Amino acid sequence: MFIQELSVENYRNYETESLEFENRVNVFLGQNAQGKTNIMESIYVLAMAKSHRTSNDKDLIRWDSEYARIKGRIQKRNGSIPLELTISKKGKKAKLNHLEQSKLSQYIGNMNVVMFAPEDLNLVKGSPQVRRRFIDMEIGQVSPVYLHDINQYNKILQQRNSYLKQAQQRKKVDETMLDVLTDQFIQVAVKIVQKRFQFVHLLEEWAKPIHSGISRNLEELTISYKPSVHVSEDQDWSKMIEVFEERTKEVREREKERGVTLFGPHRDDLEFRVNGRDVQTFGSQGQQRTTALSVKLAEIELIHSEIGEYPILLLDDVLSELDDYRQSHLLNTIQGKVQTFVTTTSTEGIDHQTLKEAATFRVDSGSILKVK
Repeated sequence: MFIQELSVENYRNYETESLEFENRVNVFLGQNAQGKTNIMESIYVLAMAKSHRTSNDKDLIRWDSEYARIKGRIQKRNGSIPLELTISKKGKKAKLNHLEQSKLSQYIGNMNVVMFAPEDLNLVKGSPQVRRRFIDMEIGQVSPVYLHDINQYNKILQQRNSYLKQAQQRKKVDETMLDVLTDQFIQVAVKIVQKRFQFVHLLEEWAKPIHSGISRNLEELTISYKPSVHVSEDQDWSKMIEVFEERTKEVREREKERGVTLFGPHRDDLEFRVNGRDVQTFGSQGQQRTTALSVKLAEIELIHSEIGEYPILLLDDVLSELDDYRQSHLLNTIQGKVQTFVTTTSTEGIDHQTLKEAATFRVDSGSILKVK
């Protein structure tokens, strides 16, 4: 798949801008703070209905404007699809084929993107929250059911936490009410855990050979899902439910004392190991970067294997963060098969055919001009 057209209105520092793209590498050139990342972010937001940079949608709306709008036309194997997302202070409206969607989960997944930005190096060395967000965003792109389950889980978790907090303050708990909330919580939690196990297993399958190639066969990468409850991938539904119920009994009194849910998918993590050693703790910066790059390239292949089409790749100011060898590996991998968007202040020093053949856009103070 690839994006043919993009237009933004009142988005960040852009009043209006319309662009056409080809199914190849597209480079946005310009100095810092001119709007390169904003245009890249708009492509991501069009696909995912949320930003990778902020959780506050109001940040996306241009100063003194009531709304921001992004429109795009995506070319897929079975034809082209217009997408539209409007963000206002009241919320978001998403249109697919000019029809407004009642749920964002029906909209997300029609356009698939993989974003690689400097902050994605935090995937390895950052907090567990960064890795959970990564898992949820990537599974959500290929599984609308998962998005629905995550939304349900967050609602039930909020209700359960709210109830525990009230009970803590009143020093009194209605055990039947807590049992009902806990049962609902466990049912959805197990669905999420099972899906995450499947995803991480597939991600590791794709990432292992990629990492081996980048490291010149000197390193072996393993990726493990680390749930906060002691369940394993080979357990069936009923066994997982049983383990969760046991965990509930173990922590119930502590949860009442602290007024918060102490277990579940919102406390899970991912672990990356290279040659058996935890990369987050013991890996060099080079190993951490190779791991992050391997995972991002694996994402591209995983999405392709799931939906039969390559996603759109967004490389936001990341080439300068990689050495020549990793740069070349990345550009060789995408060459000719993935529509790619690159932001950079300069292409000097990047001697690669892919960039020499790229369409180039110059970005200056919120305006974009195609130069080749």
